[in-house]
Amino acid sequence: MTITLAELSRRTGLSVLDHLEDQLEIPVMDGLQAQGDLLIVPHAAVAVAVTLPVHPWREVPPAGVVLLRGAAGGNPHTLVADRGTCTWTTDVRDSFGLALGALRATGPVYLLHPEHGATGLTPGTYVVRRQREIGHRPPSRGFTGGGHRLVAD
Repeated sequence: MTITLAELSRRTGLSVLDHLEDQLEIPVMDGLQAQGDLLIVPHAAVAVAVTLPVHPWREVPPAGVVLLRGAAGGNPHTLVADRGTCTWTTDVRDSFGLALGALRATGPVYLLHPEHGATGLTPGTYVVRRQREIGHRPPSRGFTGGGHRLVAD
């Protein structure tokens, strides 16, 4: 079953900006996905670096769970799912320190953002990580001595 951005917005009560075409169907895909400053990575792809807990996992309510707010309290990245189809945890260990949490989905779930729209995930286990960029700028511009900084949305 496919869903449009307008329908997802109505179901959740979360709005998107007017520049987005809200009648287009949201793609539901597996594999690596990016939305602004977040990466959604299948757990199998990062299992050597990311350890998931046995407990606690919480059900994602239909209204969603905010995974990350943009810089300076900006727009939220919200995970939304039909009741009983997704659980979420922040109790993960990531040797790179980029993971915000993980989700387990038994049906399609969506990541919704007011500026970016939405992307859908097929059933599976995924790690939600911050994106980082590599550059050769001085530490005063947010880069560490090794040339890395988190992407700010």
